[in-house]
Amino acid sequence: MDIAAATILGKLIGAGLAMIGAIGAGAGIGILTGGAVQAMARNPDATGTIQTNMILGIAFAEAIAIYCLVVALLILFVF
Repeated sequence: MDIAAATILGKLIGAGLAMIGAIGAGAGIGILTGGAVQAMARNPDATGTIQTNMILGIAFAEAIAIYCLVVALLILFVF
């Protein structure tokens, strides 16, 4: 294997490992949404507060996935 092929292989493996963080973000969003729906079903009067907190939590979890994507793209196209 020559050095160019090894470099490309290393970039692909590194980008794949960087995207593993997106799995955690997806699982976190699913757990958060499920808990919020259960809370809204148990206490419909607090739906507005629960929904606001749920959307904020989803935004934070999604930010982690976007950071993972940015790191993967940096590995592929910059380094």
